[in-house]
Formats: sequence, C-alpha cells, structure tokens
Amino acid sequence: MINSLAKASQEQILGRAQKVAVVDLGSNSFHLVLARIVERDVQILLKEKLRVRLAQGLNDDLNLTEESIERGLQTLAIYAETLKGFHPDQVNIIATYTLRVANNAIEFINKAKSIIPYPIQVVSGQEEARLIYQGVAHSMHYQHNRLVIDIGGGSSELIIGNGFNTLALSSRNIGCVSLTKQYFGQGNIDNKCFKKALLAAEQELEPIVSQYKKISWQLTIGTSGTASALTEIALANNFCKGPLTVQALYDIKNAILKFEQFDDITLLGLAAERKHVIVGGLLIMLAIFELFEIDQLEYCDKALREGAIYEMEDHLQHDDIRERSITSLIKRVSVDQQHSERVAQICMQLLHNCQAGWSFAAIPETQLYLRWASVLYEVGIHINSTNYHQHSAYIVENASMLGFNQDEVILLTTLLRLHRKKIAKQFIPTLALFEHDYVIRLIFIFRLAVVFTQKRQENFLPAWTVSVNKNNVKLEFPQAWLIDKALFKANLDTEIKQMQKLGIKLSYKGV
Repeated sequence: MINSLAKASQEQILGRAQKVAVVDLGSNSFHLVLARIVERDVQILLKEKLRVRLAQGLNDDLNLTEESIERGLQTLAIYAETLKGFHPDQVNIIATYTLRVANNAIEFINKAKSIIPYPIQVVSGQEEARLIYQGVAHSMHYQHNRLVIDIGGGSSELIIGNGFNTLALSSRNIGCVSLTKQYFGQGNIDNKCFKKALLAAEQELEPIVSQYKKISWQLTIGTSGTASALTEIALANNFCKGPLTVQALYDIKNAILKFEQFDDITLLGLAAERKHVIVGGLLIMLAIFELFEIDQLEYCDKALREGAIYEMEDHLQHDDIRERSITSLIKRVSVDQQHSERVAQICMQLLHNCQAGWSFAAIPETQLYLRWASVLYEVGIHINSTNYHQHSAYIVENASMLGFNQDEVILLTTLLRLHRKKIAKQFIPTLALFEHDYVIRLIFIFRLAVVFTQKRQENFLPAWTVSVNKNNVKLEFPQAWLIDKALFKANLDTEIKQMQKLGIKLSYKGV
C-alpha cells in the first residue's frame, strides 16, 4: 500500500518550491501531509491516512503492546518510502497523546529510528492544542473569539482564540478510542454504559468550563475525525441541515442505541472504520455541547497537521514561536539579562572549542538550547535564592512553553536543575531526540559557563583555552592569573569531582 508518490520524482512533482512534510502519530490514525511553500503560501499536495489505533494498544499499566507497536512501525515504513529524498529540516513528525503517556514510548521511538530517518517529537497537550488552533486560524477568517474543539483518539483539545492568538488552551485526557475502550470494551451497546461514559466525559471537562465561559466566544468550530464523522451522519440522516446541533447529537445517540453491538451499526454517513470509535466521540461531543452550552458547531477540515506546516513555514522565515515563549516567561520574572548574555557568550566559546572533540553538528539548535538555558537559569531566584536552580527548573517544567516539544522542555529543565551543586544522576533523563552523551556534554558546558561567570564581571576572565580528547577536557589559564584566584580554583576543583559523575575527566593548569 505504498503511495504512488514514493515512486515518482519528488523534484518533478514539487518543483523548486520549498517542500515540507508533516507526519501526525495520532492515537487513532497516523497521517502524512505533503505541502510546498511558495512566497509564504502553503499549498497542500498530498494527504495520507492510515488507521493504527495506537491507543487501543495501551494496557492498564500504560504500556504499548507489541502488536500496537508493530502496527505503528509498519505504517511508518510506508511513510518512509513516500518521504525518500526529503531533508530532515523539511520533515516534522509529531506524536500526541498515546506516545505522550505511554511508559514505553521511547521503545517505540527507538525502533522507529531504524525505519524512518527523521526525529519524532512528542508534544505536550497544550502544544498540540496550539497547533490545532493555528491550522484553523490559517484557513478560516473570523474577527471575534472562537472555540475550537478537536476530539482525538486519546485526548480532546479545546482552544479559545482570536485571529492567530490563543486565549485559552486545554488538552483533556479523554478521547474517542480511550473512552470507548474503557466503557464499551466488549463492543456492546446499552443505555447504562452510555450514561456512565457521558458522566466520565463531563467530569474530565468540568474543571475548565468556568474559565472558558468567562472568556466567552461567538463561534464554535470542530476539527478532525469525530467532528467530521458526526457532521456527516447528521447531514446524511437529515438530523440537521447545516452546522451540527445538540439535537442532532441526541438523534444520533438514539439511532445508535437501537443496535446491540458496534459491528451492527448501520447509519447513513458512518464509515465502516468509524463504527468502533463513534460512540466514544459522540459522548465526548455531547458532554462538551451540554457543559459549554453550545448551540451549533461548524466543521473545519484543517487542524494539527496544517498548523504544524504553517509552523514550519514560520521557522523558514526565522519567526520561531519558541523565542516568543522564552520572552514571555522572562517578562514575568526579574532576570539579569546582561548577566544572561555573559553566560551565553561563554557557552558559545566552550561549544566552539569543544566542537573538535565533540561534534554537535547533528543537532544544529545546540546554540539555541544553551542560550535559552542562559536566559532562564535564574528565573527561580524571585521565589527564593536558596536552591533557586530547583525553582528555575520547576517554573520552566510547568510553564506554557509553546513551540517546544517534550524532550526540549526536559532538556532545558535538566540544564537548569543541574547547573550548580551536586549532580544527581536520577535527573539525567533518557530522551528520544537527544543521545545520552549529548545531554551530559551540554550539562558540562553549561555548568562550566556558570562557574566562569560567577563574579558577574565583564573582564574577570583572562585569555583561556580548552581542549577535548574524547571525555578528557583540559583547561589552560595564564599562570600568573591563577596565583591569587583561590576561590575560582576551589570552584573548578568542585567541578572536577562532579564531572566524574558524568564520565568526564576535567583538569586545568596555568601556562
């Protein structure tokens, strides 16, 4: 089932325009979208959808079964054929709810590396919601507030926005696959199960209702499979003549209750592959309509994948949403920006000098990660200067870091948490996007940059050099300068002991 595009010449089809691809590893289906960007205009060229039902493979311990992992890998092998010839910068693979919560997600991602040569980014629920809204905002103009609803396989996203700006973002841990699996595991249909599942959906949504109603909206939009399927069923059965209404949802519910099992459902407009998840999606949509007092919903066929494509287009124009997230965060706290720049400069020097022994070329954004860490590492001081590194890590870990995937947030919080005092190995994470050696080398560079700038003086350091041979790092300073720098040498001696925990042998001398 390899798409014919994989056999054709990519350059002939896409021409000289900037080509991009987004792969969405959803809880119910995997999607592939190919597009080209011409003069900041995004043109969708191909859409592929393969049903994987990854969320059905989550057991009670939140581990993916071998069967579900294999289904996912087989689908990625098909997409890998289509993506042959694409540069890594042109491909964005996004994983959502199921790989966000699965304990063995990294097992799936590591196996995927040998099948598809592009990094898989696991995004947070809020980041997923933001991308969904951007997909809608770029395709539907509306001058007032709007509520966007996306019911996926494992989670449901609700966003209020105006223009291209989001006013409220929420991802709730309930989706059409997960709700169906929990309350209709045997595929039987009865009103008692309907009531229990509807109540569970309402309980998951209730915490955000008051906040959303306070912001308010004038238009409700539904995206993705559940909204599309429910709209198709309602129109095909004359339950409504235009936008989806709450009465149409109850009509669909009553029609489904006439059947005994999912396999028996025969409704006009309902695709066969939707039979086993439509009930869960219907009940979540009903809960949303009732709790948020929605009269009607318009369907939009643009969502996360299109939002991710426009995000790539922004990156090509050097408009990085991550920079805005960092700026927004530091505006809310008091940060010594002059000192942050001083630390960042030392990081860049260390990075440049270590490049010969430690190649960072495989991850071109290394400079950004170190610069962002330099900007953020003191944000916790305004809480308490004692153990501020822990406060800084906590703030970033729990902030709305829009534009960042989960591994990027974990990498930043690791640098902040471990930039001073003792290095606790349990805080050095195992990440899918970053190799272990890469993480510890960034910790090394950042810790050393903080030591070098502890005096917070512009001209404190003399000319210095650093050389790297595998995991041996040697620092050299002018002999005369070191003579009266007892505190600086004591700090370096402390770092020598801590770096041993990272497997790095650090030494220094005067010349």
